[in-house]
Amino acid sequence: MAFMCATGKHRKPGRVKRTTAQAAGVAALTTTGVIGTLAASPALAAENTVEQTGLTPVLAVSDDVAEHIDAQADAQQQAAEQKAAEKAAARKAKEEREARARAAREAERKRLNAFVAPIAGSYVSTGYQASSSLWSSGHHTGIDFHAASGTPVHAVGSGTVVSTGWGGAYGNQIVIRMADGMYTQYGHLSSIGVSVGQQVSSGQQIGLSGATGNTTGPHLHFEARTTPDYGSDVDPVAYLRKHGVNV
Repeated sequence: MAFMCATGKHRKPGRVKRTTAQAAGVAALTTTGVIGTLAASPALAAENTVEQTGLTPVLAVSDDVAEHIDAQADAQQQAAEQKAAEKAAARKAKEEREARARAAREAERKRLNAFVAPIAGSYVSTGYQASSSLWSSGHHTGIDFHAASGTPVHAVGSGTVVSTGWGGAYGNQIVIRMADGMYTQYGHLSSIGVSVGQQVSSGQQIGLSGATGNTTGPHLHFEARTTPDYGSDVDPVAYLRKHGVNV
């Protein structure tokens, strides 16, 4: 069977156009049952095979491109998810660091504000401003805690030691500038265990009670002051109670 083209000048169809037309023709022949007859012709079968062979790579390339695009999209999605996860992890780590820092500051604040009695398990044997000729001022400038000689004496709160040594009528004494700006004094000590400039914490042992200086027996003389010097005393019981210590 031969096919003739009309006379005249015609441009040869492009490969894509020819391939598309061939595919459409094959589909049409298939529906009409003609394909069985055409398939019996070796020439047409060969031509059809060539056209189909030319069509297959076009479809295969299109599938490859689609798969490549899908792979790129998946990779970009995974990268975005990983980046988001890293940001979330960094944000969480930062929040945890900030929480630990806040907790540390709060613990330090509580430590600085925590107060204890200077003699554990003791009691006040002589009150503040008690009158007696035993004192040059005519009254007691602090309070006395009952304590046998050698009893551990503790800093009532955190602060810095500003004075140690002999204090005249107070005997061996220690004066501490407290974290709140007040001063505490510990007198009649038999032993001093800190030095000037040393930082002390609440409850830290600073010396031992005794009977040095002007005293009738061993005890601890304790004062609360607005300055490190004699004469600036305030009610030590009120000061300790203000900081949660009941004496």
